[in-house]
Amino acid sequence: MFPLDPVALTEALVAIDSRNPSLVPDGPGEAACAHFLADVLAGWGFTVALQTVAPGRLNVVARCGPTGASPLVLNGHLDVVGVDDMTHAPFVPTHRNGSLYARGATDMKGGIAAMCVAAARAAQAGPLASELIIAAVCDEEFASIGTAHLLATGLRADAAIVTEPTRLAIVPAHKGFAWFEVVVRGRAAHGSRYDVGRDANRLAARVMQAIDRYEQEVLTTRTHPLLGRASIHVPMVAGGTGWSTYAAECTIRLERRTLPGETAELVRAEIDTVLSALRAEDPSLDVAVVQHGAQPPLAIDPTHPLVHQLVEGAQSEGLTGEIDGLFCWTDAALFAAVGIPAVCFGPGDIARAHSATEWVELAQLQQATDVLTRVCRAWGR
Repeated sequence: MFPLDPVALTEALVAIDSRNPSLVPDGPGEAACAHFLADVLAGWGFTVALQTVAPGRLNVVARCGPTGASPLVLNGHLDVVGVDDMTHAPFVPTHRNGSLYARGATDMKGGIAAMCVAAARAAQAGPLASELIIAAVCDEEFASIGTAHLLATGLRADAAIVTEPTRLAIVPAHKGFAWFEVVVRGRAAHGSRYDVGRDANRLAARVMQAIDRYEQEVLTTRTHPLLGRASIHVPMVAGGTGWSTYAAECTIRLERRTLPGETAELVRAEIDTVLSALRAEDPSLDVAVVQHGAQPPLAIDPTHPLVHQLVEGAQSEGLTGEIDGLFCWTDAALFAAVGIPAVCFGPGDIARAHSATEWVELAQLQQATDVLTRVCRAWGR
């Protein structure tokens, strides 16, 4: 039987290359990692199922405790991002200065190890009051098809803990996002023909200036106590075909980070208002908006019993029980969207995610496991 040790399990998980193939062309996906974890959990006495979400893309769903009794989900993702320019071997777990270095150490195989060991320890300590459901999913780093499939196929629970890296803070809120393309059309012409050409790139600059005003005048006033303010930025701009040609078209990509209470529909309406004001100034402005991906923000009541039990568990283990927010998006929002209150809590720091140097503190792995064990024992009592 694999040892009930979060450090050992983290080491084993990060040694398996599970780069997301939707992000990395040669990424092998999560299948090998999923099969390994399923075998470990089965050896610990869980009832385990593997879900095929897409070819080579697997979820692990493992259960223990009384079936259907106040189910608590422990959720994390098995996929990792690419490894270009990393400063250390990505899939060779290395210990240095009390930390474990590898791709996925903090985002988020350390969190998966902590939640799995915690659930197993809680079950072995005596009869549980609730059903514990381990959900180790695929594809969170791209489109979250793993957790979406889990929920679409009927998983329901009283609450969920997503063990993303939070520095052991309890996180009941994080931002969402919405992506848009703004296409600005001009008129192609020879570079010498100012009388014919209409420069789509310069027109796009007007759009970006208007977006900047929208952020400064509107979004800086829209704040959340845990998350700061709403924001928008321009991650990509593309337009033009050559030095001596007026650009016929310029595409601006926008990412809007949303606060609880904001929706993609609201953001679209606000962008349309910005563009309508520009058209009022220049009726000939030819601009169109296309909405792409969007995910909702997360917000649950800080007085929810799940938050309370995590705070109590953290304080019982000598931690502060700090309540904080995350600026990034997580699968916790998908649980909340179907009525399952969700909180993020896990070892490591999200600032190290996707970075050239990624590590998780060994002490935090142990502390997260101890806190989660307490919550798993207490939940449903």
